[in-house]
Amino acid sequence: MDDIFYRKKLLRQEIRKRKALQSKEEYYSSSAMIMSGIEQLSVFQNANVILAYWSIQGEVYTHDFVRKWSQIKRILLPSVDGDAMLIKEYKSENQLISGDLFGIPEPDGPEFTDYNLIDFVIVPGVAFDRNNNRMGRGKAYYDKFLKHLTAYKSGICFDFQLVDEVPSDENDISMDIVISD
Repeated sequence: MDDIFYRKKLLRQEIRKRKALQSKEEYYSSSAMIMSGIEQLSVFQNANVILAYWSIQGEVYTHDFVRKWSQIKRILLPSVDGDAMLIKEYKSENQLISGDLFGIPEPDGPEFTDYNLIDFVIVPGVAFDRNNNRMGRGKAYYDKFLKHLTAYKSGICFDFQLVDEVPSDENDISMDIVISD
């Protein structure tokens, strides 16, 4: 167990170094390519309720995607409450408030609890591997939450976040697909 913790710590440090080398232009163009890849998936096209996320610096940029698709589909975003990840519906950017965790913008409003309605999930991560394993920031918000869903899970990342192997154990939730640039 400690070995996995240590290997994840080293991988997080390596990815941080790789992110620092990415230019602003590369960041936005690669993000657009990745989100276009999501839009081309038939499982996304057929989905009505999407759990996405409002990106922060270093994550695949999702703001334009969320704005666009919230006009057509029901878009949900995470909200952090202590150690738990809750979900709330995104209606407009005006409804976003500064969240408890790192001030990440999240919807203001009631918690969405009808998990069986969620068709598709877009999941950020620090790193992914070719077996669709995911490594997050280390707080396990997504892993704890995703085990309650049957929805199709798509991880998204930049090419430099796709590695040969992500250290994982039985608590780590793997993706159905990983989309990168």
